[in-house]
Formats: sequence, structure tokens, C-alpha cells
Amino acid sequence: MSPHCTAFSENSSGGDLRLLFPATARNREAIAAVLEEALPAEGTVLELASGSGEHAVEFQQRFSGLIWQASDPDPDHRASINAWIRHCGLSDRMPDALNLDVVDTPWPGLKDLAAMVCINLLHISPPACSAALFRNASALLPKGSPLIIYGPFRRNGQHTSNSNAEFDASLRQRNRAWGVRDLERMEQEAQQEGLILHKIIPMPANNLSLLLRRD
Repeated sequence: MSPHCTAFSENSSGGDLRLLFPATARNREAIAAVLEEALPAEGTVLELASGSGEHAVEFQQRFSGLIWQASDPDPDHRASINAWIRHCGLSDRMPDALNLDVVDTPWPGLKDLAAMVCINLLHISPPACSAALFRNASALLPKGSPLIIYGPFRRNGQHTSNSNAEFDASLRQRNRAWGVRDLERMEQEAQQEGLILHKIIPMPANNLSLLLRRD
């Protein structure tokens, strides 16, 4: 956890609304390194499906020139995000989480929108989610602004590891509309909306970061 925040502790009697997602601690440093290279110095960053909010408060503190706008359609997640914002003393710099479902349109317009970030969403959502993501990113992002996507992907129709193949099978058992997506299909969908895949960055645990920009 960032040094600006105290460690998480469960407090059943105190009604602490903060959620703790173990994957955040494992991947935040690697994702932060990608963001440091890709994000502009100022403006608003819209993070989609922000989950617990741990990434959001971490990145708001690391990238102090930006305004980190978290969002999530789950009310428990939004409550957690807002609780983390208060816990880290960021209420004067960071807005409350937006109620935003990627597949719903229209998305709200944001002042000075400079980037979008999407972490671990596409494999736990229906295929319509990626199409909506690229369509709205193209409509709302200024020319040249980045869309950064993190998660597992198949390449050339094949899983990149046995663990990803097992993960994919478990996802499809839980929900037939879920699953690890084909990178080439994602690139094609993005191009159809005027978003160009500029960089593919290998990440720990057989994940990838995709850096796209509006053409």
C-alpha cells in the first residue's frame, strides 16, 4: 500500500467499507511503470471498472498532476472506492466514483479528459464490453490520447501459458459470455473505431498491457 495510506485492517464493528483485492498488491508496480510512460502530465484519467479502488488511490498519489476519476457499476465497489479516497486523505483532489457500466451509453463527458485506463475487465465481461469500450474511447478521448488496457489475452488464437488456459476454462464455467479475449480481435475492433494499437507490453503473470491511441 502507498506510504500515504495506512495498512488495511478489517473492522467489522466499525463498518469499514474498504475492500481489499489481493491482485492489486501483486500488479500495481508493474502497471504503474506502464502508466508512467504512457500518461500525460495533466488532465483527467477515467479508470473503468475500478473495483475496490486500491489502484485508483495508489495512482492518484503517484501521478499528482492528474485527476484520477474512478468508476464502477457495482455499488459496493463504489462505496469501497469512496472509502479508500477518504482513508487516504484524497477527498480534496479526487472525485467520488462514477456509476458507469461500460456497456451502457452514453457515457458521461468529463472535463479535460486525457486518458482512459482499463484493468482486468475484458475477460470478466461479455464481448459487447470491448466494443463499447473502443466506441466510447474513440468518441471521448482527444486525438492522440491513450487508452491503456491490462489483462490476459490469447495471441494468434493460442493461450500464452497453461495457467491462462486453465483460467479461461474456469471463467467460461462461471459465465459463458466471459473468457480470455483474442488480442488480434481486440486490435481489429479498436481499429474499426479509429484506435491504433501502438505498443504491446509483456507483464508479470502472463498478462499484457496494450497501449492504444486515437488516430
